[in-house]
Amino acid sequence: MTSEKTQSRRHYSAAAKAQVVAECNEPGASVAKVAMAHGINANVVHRWRQLAREGQVRPVKAGEFIALPLMASPEAAASSADIRVELRRGPITMIITWPASAATNFAIWTRELLR
Repeated sequence: MTSEKTQSRRHYSAAAKAQVVAECNEPGASVAKVAMAHGINANVVHRWRQLAREGQVRPVKAGEFIALPLMASPEAAASSADIRVELRRGPITMIITWPASAATNFAIWTRELLR
């Protein structure tokens, strides 16, 4: 009797990888916790971080969303207690404000929104 493995590799978009790597780069972030929050093996996330450091990122498809970490000055970071995102589609504008203290929850919510 032979045992067949039916699991296949999961594939993640460049946006999803960028989001996870950006979360790992946040001050005080734990790669293991970020990986667990996204349901990804920590070793996979470590590899994505290594590839990002080496600049080995696959080309982005047109229209694909990529989250980019923003470097803020210490003064701006101290005065900003909220995450503010403005989304536009045609004549409709939606402004989302989220407490910076819950940045991980915001990332999870954004990921679900973009699915």
